[in-house]
Amino acid sequence: MEIALAALGGLLVGSFLNVVIGRLPAGESLVSPGSRCPHCGHAVRPYDNVPVLSWLLLRGRCRDCGQPISPRYPLVEALTAALCAAVVAVKGPDDEALLGLALVLTLVPVAFIDLDHRLIPNKILLPSAIVAVAILALTDADELPEHLIAAAAAGGFFLLAVLAYPRGMGMGDVKLAGTMGLYLGTSVAPALLAALVAGTAVGGAIMVRKGTAEGRKTAVPFGPFLALGALVGLFAGPELVDWYRDSFL
Repeated sequence: MEIALAALGGLLVGSFLNVVIGRLPAGESLVSPGSRCPHCGHAVRPYDNVPVLSWLLLRGRCRDCGQPISPRYPLVEALTAALCAAVVAVKGPDDEALLGLALVLTLVPVAFIDLDHRLIPNKILLPSAIVAVAILALTDADELPEHLIAAAAAGGFFLLAVLAYPRGMGMGDVKLAGTMGLYLGTSVAPALLAALVAGTAVGGAIMVRKGTAEGRKTAVPFGPFLALGALVGLFAGPELVDWYRDSFL
């Protein structure tokens, strides 16, 4: 029941995250106007605004003008639902899940906005960082210092990378890494490693396809890789950290 409720809540929040992804980078209000067709501008009827289901019933088209509606909308909703359900399934329906849910709801809009605009908005990261500190302070204050140190270490590591190679990453990536540290604590280490491995693999694939010279010029946002790494840290980080300690320390 708890997992099902988390999935349902994820569907509903995912619908709002679509608004965030579409409007926040443009500086538009997240509240008004209501949902509208991006082609004809007609307001979406309440019964056509049911997450995932409405898009399927309408076969991915606007009821008024018949123009296609991007499959990204149900994708974001379904992905958010799946991640929220996974957090509750793995962490259990208790205080530990709160931190994971807040992290997931940060990663989804950040990843898609960075894909579209190569931008990681402070308007998402700053409130998210405050939420992380508040959750830790209220649920597990003894762990807060460790998470603050992890945030400083992760953000500092990426800051050095930006200073050494400014074309490779941006300050948004630095801030996202720091925010990940607040949520993940020591698990941010395998998270960053997973992000770097995934980013390197994709970069290598692009250079194989386009050639080294052209591939190096291809801009690839790193935020989605950090988001992927954060999920690795969230769901498998403690086990990976324990394995490393037992094997090498």
